[in-house]
Amino acid sequence: MTPALPATTRSTAIRKAIITCAVTGSIHTPTMSPYLPITPDEIAQSAIEAAEAGASILHLHARRPNDGYPTPDPEVFMQFLPRIKAATDAVINITTGGGHNMTVEQRLAAPLAAQPEMCSCNMGSMNFGLYPILEKFTQWKYDWEPKYLEMTRDFIFRNTFKDIETIVQRLGTGCGTRFEFECYDIGHLYTLHHFLERKVIKPPIFVQTIFGILGGIGAEIENLVHMRRTADRLFGNDYHWSILAAGKAQFNLVTTGAIMGGHARVGLEDNLYLAKGVLAKSNAEMVRKIRGLLESLSLEIATPDDVRSMLALKGKNNVAF
Repeated sequence: MTPALPATTRSTAIRKAIITCAVTGSIHTPTMSPYLPITPDEIAQSAIEAAEAGASILHLHARRPNDGYPTPDPEVFMQFLPRIKAATDAVINITTGGGHNMTVEQRLAAPLAAQPEMCSCNMGSMNFGLYPILEKFTQWKYDWEPKYLEMTRDFIFRNTFKDIETIVQRLGTGCGTRFEFECYDIGHLYTLHHFLERKVIKPPIFVQTIFGILGGIGAEIENLVHMRRTADRLFGNDYHWSILAAGKAQFNLVTTGAIMGGHARVGLEDNLYLAKGVLAKSNAEMVRKIRGLLESLSLEIATPDDVRSMLALKGKNNVAF
């Protein structure tokens, strides 16, 4: 039996919904979709189109232009960051998660060079299993793809307490960057609360609850409600809540979360399909779909300036690109 949604929660009064678009990520590989942005030109164009469609935050990874392998190289990031900034008013949010087997120093290289308004920050170490995707394909565009996926059978994404402190202090204290705190399970919310209590981080905080990654919490309504109630109890009025659901659960869970007062994240990093069996041809398609769903719920879509005010960001002109 599906549990009833909370009757009242801290932020159900929020009527401006933030749309984050995660443009390419480091999970999906080129064989999985011909529409996955790979090159700096493709990433820039896809991000700009997503912003024009209504995304106020653009979450960005980089890939090697020749084969799409995830890269932390600041030089690759700098081939698309200035173009996106010049063409949009969107808040640019750079990953500190990077890709599998990157060290913390590698993952911080591009953010420290760019000093963006926002970065993601994973709130813990975890199993991060992508290997079941191997069953869906028999031929691969690049040799690295099946090896990259198989490696996750015996892989732990590392973000220790010290790693998190390093990321927050070097980027937050050092660069004025604020964070999308990515919470893949209940324990990650408590880790975030720990840092909030220690004043390593300061409100307002942007909590991205993530559902459906193998190794994290499942993409089920019961879990959505549980994460929401736990976050309300831990953070009170000090947070903004956003929902990310991987794969086929994306639009259902994100829309349910919006009804409960949450914000939305979509994009080809998290899901390749616009509908069952229909590949999304662009990030903009996904943004337009979630925007239509949110507006049908009488939600106003937050502008980039709204986001800067809500999250106390430093402004697009105070970055290093």
